[in-house]
Amino acid sequence: MTGQVAEAASEMAAATGLLTVGVEEEFLLVDPHTGAAVPAVDLVMEQVPAELRGQVEREFQTSQIEIGSPPGLELSSIRHSLGVLRRALSDAAERAGVRLLAIGTGPVDGPVPPVVDKPRFDRMIERFRLLVPGPGNNGMHVHVGVPDPETGVQVLNHVRPWLPMLHAMTTNSPFSRGEDTGYASWRSVEWERWPSVAPTPYLESHEHYQRLIRQLISSGVMLDEGMLYWYARLSAKYPTVELRIGDVCPSVDDAVLVAALVRALVATAMADVEAGRPALRTDHHLLVGAHWRAAHDGLEGDAVDVTTGEVRPAWELLDRLVERLRPALEQHGDWADVTDLLGGLRRHGSGAARQRAVYERTGRLTDVVQDVARQTRG
Repeated sequence: MTGQVAEAASEMAAATGLLTVGVEEEFLLVDPHTGAAVPAVDLVMEQVPAELRGQVEREFQTSQIEIGSPPGLELSSIRHSLGVLRRALSDAAERAGVRLLAIGTGPVDGPVPPVVDKPRFDRMIERFRLLVPGPGNNGMHVHVGVPDPETGVQVLNHVRPWLPMLHAMTTNSPFSRGEDTGYASWRSVEWERWPSVAPTPYLESHEHYQRLIRQLISSGVMLDEGMLYWYARLSAKYPTVELRIGDVCPSVDDAVLVAALVRALVATAMADVEAGRPALRTDHHLLVGAHWRAAHDGLEGDAVDVTTGEVRPAWELLDRLVERLRPALEQHGDWADVTDLLGGLRRHGSGAARQRAVYERTGRLTDVVQDVARQTRG
């Protein structure tokens, strides 16, 4: 997403009263025979069609690669962009002799590929040493346009209690080092090694937000603002709120569903801010517990109701959240699509549940890898 594209998207949003949404996805590169992660990003980049290279980037490790959709108002444009990019990147990976996986972390044991040769990444390794998480830690980031940073900070306060449910529905990494971890999102557990990973705190103002960033950098917890790994933050590059809680989704359908819900969550938050409705001041430690439960159980177990502290079936809480977001979904023309996509998610289960179902049938992680690769390509 270039600065010019982001500016044009902001103008579209202002003219229509709707919010733009864009998606970034990170993928794992693996050996097509063993399923182990391989340091093949440079080989794959060489095979990416020239007209798409502006939307494809290297990530932290040489076993990872990232795409970014242009921001848009229509879910159909997000679906089209992600579909084109995923297919092109899957083809590029195969021409390079590897396979592309939309998966939270590597399920098959093997050597940890090196970090991409980049000065900033070198400084991160020098500072944080053995925090590098396994063979590749792959997430999904959703950007939603906001009019100004002060509004963005208020939006962060309003969305923070509901992120555990998005965390649960995006779980897609139950296996690691050849074993079932017992978690639906092992990526989340590995990711939390980094000291700046946390639920977003309650923020008094944009100045408070900036002050915390300065203090975290001066404390040594972060090298720069790019290492602010809160589950929701203001983008350092674009006029957006960026939600970055989930594993990368296995399919385009899953990603489009999450993008729609994230936009509706931000739109609902903005409506609450404009109406003077206060954000729910959820206790930080309850949020930590809710996110842990989301990573552990995914959608197929229980979740924490942050309004009461009680544990309820995850699907019950997700249905309740979707109903809360219905006015914003209808405003953006997304209600019918979301209803259909939620039905598919209910039938097929989370990415973690799908992986476990394949493994239960065959007992082979290589079959899990093949099935994830099929979903990735679409």
